[in-house]
Amino acid sequence: MKNVYFIGIGGIGMSAIARYYNHAGYNVSGYDRTPSKLTAKLEEEGISIHYTSDISYVPSDVEETLVIYTPAIPADMEELVYVKEKGYRLIKRSRALGEIASGQKCLGVAGTHGKTSTSTMLAHLFTHSGTGCSAFLGGISKNYHSNLLLSRNPVLVAEADEFDRSFLQLFPDVAVITSTDADHLDIYGNASTMREAFAEFASQIKENGALILKKGVEVALDNVKAKVYSYSYSETADFCPANLQLQEGGYFTFNLVYPAYRTIYGKEVAAGTIEGCTVGIPGWVNVENGIAAAAAALIGGIEPEKVKDALAAFQGVERRFDIHLNTPQIAYIDDYAHHPNEISSAISSIRNIFPGRKLTAVFQPHLYTRTRDFAKEFAQSLSLVDELVLLDIYPARELPIEGVTSQIIFDDVTVGKKVLLKKDEALGYLEGCSIDILATFGAGDIDRLIVPIKEMLEKRIG
Repeated sequence: MKNVYFIGIGGIGMSAIARYYNHAGYNVSGYDRTPSKLTAKLEEEGISIHYTSDISYVPSDVEETLVIYTPAIPADMEELVYVKEKGYRLIKRSRALGEIASGQKCLGVAGTHGKTSTSTMLAHLFTHSGTGCSAFLGGISKNYHSNLLLSRNPVLVAEADEFDRSFLQLFPDVAVITSTDADHLDIYGNASTMREAFAEFASQIKENGALILKKGVEVALDNVKAKVYSYSYSETADFCPANLQLQEGGYFTFNLVYPAYRTIYGKEVAAGTIEGCTVGIPGWVNVENGIAAAAAALIGGIEPEKVKDALAAFQGVERRFDIHLNTPQIAYIDDYAHHPNEISSAISSIRNIFPGRKLTAVFQPHLYTRTRDFAKEFAQSLSLVDELVLLDIYPARELPIEGVTSQIIFDDVTVGKKVLLKKDEALGYLEGCSIDILATFGAGDIDRLIVPIKEMLEKRIG
């Protein structure tokens, strides 16, 4: 194999695998629907990308070309149909990641929310400690400005994505499950079926491995061969904080309590406490994710004091509780939150950091199916803010569903001041608003508003 061709190369998961093969010396190229910051970075690294479906760009040598595609691509897309007809070796992104991970110690982080921050934190713990790991991340690490880390150490950290049952391609040595809240019901049909997939993922953890499960998260453990550990931010668990104290700016200090455990290399470690921990970014959600990442790092063989140092040096993930401005006059936070529980958690953390201040939120729903399935829950979460700007649905891979618009969320929001707008109307509206704390939420193209919003608010500060 000399060529690796990607259909949908600009996705966060696809781009990491493209970078991996490019670093390994393969001839990498691909298609994506629209240019983005990610595709621009790939092109800077020498990867050829085109933005109109055209079979002439597919490498002609069938025998020496691997084609990797994302399930977000429609089945009737011209290039996808062509490579199937011509007999190219064709695999999904999840299969490619599974093949890469199979020869290494794999640490997988799964969950309907929290997995990107936790897996990025875990990869940072390995890297900052000097041990090193390769990592395929679902976001851009602010410590390393990348969604791919490469190391000679045969340990791989992977974000284990439940969409399209992708995580069932992984057979990890250690797995974290952060949450199993209902999501992707267009794939699973109902919450019960989705949780069955999480149970199957948990059963695939190696016999001498470990499952680190958030306390209270519902996963059937009947077929799990690995040792199961619990973690929690707010309750007593195997891994949990003691003497948790809120500091200025929303940062926390705590002692991390850990049980007796066995590392992936067979070393037995006695129970203990890591005193004086802090996470380098504010918000209680990041303490919770930090405890999960620390648990996986300890079982992965990282020394406790190195875990403590690395947690303090963590700078976060782009678009994950990403604080762009923090002044006495105005603060601006952007977050990828696109599930009701994620939004509630983010709002709770913002209230924690900025008590008593007015919170204005801009939310762009992601997918018609998710909007349909969770309209009432979205309305409840968004009713926790003081002022709401609700945008039209970002469709991503979906066609419209009759009767499903942002209006079905909007009608049930109980906030006194709320407005329903198109995305291109949002900036003009915000320019006329009194802003104290502003948050933008969503997994669609709302990220295109981040820079202009920040610039507009900076002008107010002067």
